[in-house]
Amino acid sequence: MNKPTLASLAAELNLSRQTVSNVINFPDRVRPETRARVQEAIERSGYRPSAAARALRNQRAMALGLRLSNPRNGISGSIMDSFTHSLVERADQSGYRVVLFPARTNDEEVDKLVELRRTLAIDACILTDTWLDDTRPAQLTEAGVPFASFGRPWGSVDHGRWADVDGRAGAAEAAAYLRAQGHERIGYLGWSDGSPVGKDRRAGWAGALGLSAAAEEQLAVEVEDTVDDGAEGMKELLARGATAVVCASDTLSLGAYTVLRRRGASGRWIIGFDNTPVARELGISSMVQPVEDVAATVLDMVLRQIADPAVELRGVLVPPVLVARDGSGVIGSGYTDDAPAPLEGNTTHAP
Repeated sequence: MNKPTLASLAAELNLSRQTVSNVINFPDRVRPETRARVQEAIERSGYRPSAAARALRNQRAMALGLRLSNPRNGISGSIMDSFTHSLVERADQSGYRVVLFPARTNDEEVDKLVELRRTLAIDACILTDTWLDDTRPAQLTEAGVPFASFGRPWGSVDHGRWADVDGRAGAAEAAAYLRAQGHERIGYLGWSDGSPVGKDRRAGWAGALGLSAAAEEQLAVEVEDTVDDGAEGMKELLARGATAVVCASDTLSLGAYTVLRRRGASGRWIIGFDNTPVARELGISSMVQPVEDVAATVLDMVLRQIADPAVELRGVLVPPVLVARDGSGVIGSGYTDDAPAPLEGNTTHAP
C-alpha cells in the first residue's frame, strides 16, 4: 500500500492540496465541515506531515544543538549524563529533538553551531562547561543563534540566558551542618585547577564559617579531582587537625572516605558534592545537584527565545540539597598506620 501524501488526500477528497494543507497548518481558514472531512481522512489513512517540509515552511528545525561534554572520570561524570538525559526527555515532550555533536575546542563548537543554525538543522542551542571569560555567548549572539547555558557567565557580561546550581550556597550549607554537629575545625578539600566552580564552593565554605584568610589557608587543601589525590588531601587535612571536611566533589569525598575507613573510622563527617551513585552506595553525605531543574530552565529559556527573539531573560541559580548519611559503608581491606587521629576521634559532637 502506498504511503499517503498531501496530493493523494487531496485527490481522494476532491479538494486542492492547499485546502488540505490549511487544515493541517491553519485550520481556522477552512470551513468546519470541510475541516472535519479532511481530519477524518488523515486519521483513517495514517498520514503524517513531512517534518522536513514543515521545517522549510516555518523556518524551524524543531531541534536544539548540544555539544557532547568532554569525558570526565567515572564518578563526577554522572552529573552531565543526568543533565543530558533530562534535557533530551524534556525537549522530546515539547516536540523538539536534541542534536548531539563533538567538538575539540570552544571555537569549533561555535563554528558547528553557527553552521547548524545557518542550514536550519537547529533552532537554538544549549551550552555547558562555562569557564572564566567564556567567549561563546558573545559569538553566538553576534551570529544570531539563540542559546542558554548550564553554567553562569563567569567573569563575563551577564547575558541572562543561563541556569546554574548554587555551589556557594551548597558548600555553605554543608559547612553549617557540620558545625551544628559540634565541629570547630572543618576543612575544605577542593580542586587545584583554578575552576570558577571550585572557587565558588570554597568561598561558600569559608564564608559560612567566618574564617580569616589565614584560617582558610590552613584548613583548605586543593588537589586534582581524582580519588587518589582526594585521599592524599584528606591525610593532609587530618595532619592539620581537621575533624570534618567539605569536599568539592564526590570523587574527592571518596578518596577522603577511603582514608578514614582504612583507619577504622566511618565517613560520617565527610560531605561531598553531586550525590553520585558511589556516594549513595557507600553512605557518604553529599549535596544533590538538581540538574533536572536546570535542564527544565535552560530548555524554557531557548524555547522562549525561539518564540520571541527579543525576550528579556535573567539567570537562575538553583539551590542544591544536602543529603546527610552515616558514612557506614565498607571499602578496602582496612588497616591502621601511623597518622593523626581520625575525624571522629577529634570531634566534640554528641554520639
